[in-house]
Amino acid sequence: MYADWPLLSLVIWTPILGGVLVLFIGDRQPAGARKITLVVAIATFLLTLPLYAQFNTDTHLMQFVERHSWIPEFNIEYFVGIDGISMPLILLTSFTTVIVVISSWEVIQYRVAQYMAAFLFMEGFMIGTFAALDSILFYIFFEAMLIPMFLVIGIWGGANRIYATIKFFLYTFIGSVLMLVSLIYMYTQSGSFAILDFHLLPLSMTEQILIFLAFLVAFAVKVPMWPVHTWLPDAHVEAPTGGSVILAAIMLKVGGYGFLRFSLPITPDASAELDWLIITMSLTAVVYIGFVALVQQDMKKLIAYSSIAHMGFATLGFFIVFRIMDGDSGATGAALALEGGMVQMISHGFISAAMFLCVGVVYDRMHSRMIADYGGVVNTMPVFAAFMVFFALANAGLPGTSGFVGEFMVILASFKASFWIAFLAATTLILGAAYTLWMIKRVIFGDIANDNVKALTDINKREFLFLSLLAIAVLLLGLWPDPLVEVMHPTIENLLIHITNSKL
Repeated sequence: MYADWPLLSLVIWTPILGGVLVLFIGDRQPAGARKITLVVAIATFLLTLPLYAQFNTDTHLMQFVERHSWIPEFNIEYFVGIDGISMPLILLTSFTTVIVVISSWEVIQYRVAQYMAAFLFMEGFMIGTFAALDSILFYIFFEAMLIPMFLVIGIWGGANRIYATIKFFLYTFIGSVLMLVSLIYMYTQSGSFAILDFHLLPLSMTEQILIFLAFLVAFAVKVPMWPVHTWLPDAHVEAPTGGSVILAAIMLKVGGYGFLRFSLPITPDASAELDWLIITMSLTAVVYIGFVALVQQDMKKLIAYSSIAHMGFATLGFFIVFRIMDGDSGATGAALALEGGMVQMISHGFISAAMFLCVGVVYDRMHSRMIADYGGVVNTMPVFAAFMVFFALANAGLPGTSGFVGEFMVILASFKASFWIAFLAATTLILGAAYTLWMIKRVIFGDIANDNVKALTDINKREFLFLSLLAIAVLLLGLWPDPLVEVMHPTIENLLIHITNSKL
């Protein structure tokens, strides 16, 4: 039905053109800007649904492919397509953008049109990043998404927003410059900028290691992995709630996606040789950053550190595969690790968005993120308290929620590689519960702490709507992850075959 449609281009460019329209309307009609933004966001989400409905789960080949010459002198193309890795991330992006628009409906009163347009631009650029199959097109989208986020934090952020914005931009931009150098080098070797051609490029171990390290800097900053994570807590603390949601739910996933699309298939031997480095960085994020989160007094900073720890699970799953393939479990255990990492990324998108939105709900009422300023919120906001406790339990990995599935898959796969790696990874089940439930105890439960808490009013219909949508998503993925795993399985299997056959 959709075979003749340029569906991916529609999904990419509809929010971008919608952002231009919202900017044209400007702040003369803020209500109109909000309505158009919501219509465009919903339309984009609806356009992404056929990507899932018509997706062929029997093949690993790219689907919904569009390929046109763009800059023929350098063999640069407008080349887009999706597989089982990119399609779930595109759906996550379009769904989360709708949530952000609804959550920002009444909160943003200053430069409304520019704020809404920034999120539509970000949506288009992020979807373009996940869909791009030409490396220059990928790089352009990869960099372009920084600009609206830079503006969102810099204009609508907190008191220290300029410092946080510059730090965020410098970290991410400098890392991606090294990636660009690698892309140009591979173009000189292959004569093409197509990512799939890079997958087939024969590279020596020295070349692979240098390219792998360049990719590592670019993608590790985006995840972010320890020790290049310090920009994230600052950015989250200063960003408005919508900015924190997109940053945690989508932008961090671009780093994980980069490892799967670039590092593993292009440099498989270097990835196997240096897997110890990524495993060490990932376990450090899980354990050390978990302890850092435990002592935070700012709710947003605690959730930001929690994001670093949970994304450590994703990168651990991606690189533990080499240890598993060398053992008795082979491809079955390796597929479990990669799929667990992917499920963890999607799950974290839902849960982190929900946690930041919960903080935003109480911040809009009390204008404080400090845990010490709260206490006994359940007495005045019982419905909100139920949502926040549920999302906190999901963040701690409660069985039946999406937070459990990805972590369980990665821990189970880790046992097939090393007991000690699995043991260290499993500490998140303790640490995650400790820092999350410790925050919940101090914020939600107990007696009413002060008059500000006593004056709180429970969530309205708009807040109930976006929290309910995320709760449904967390439950659905937690109770029924098979539709997601089924989509990605052929792509993951093909990636493992490619890695195995490419060893020097």
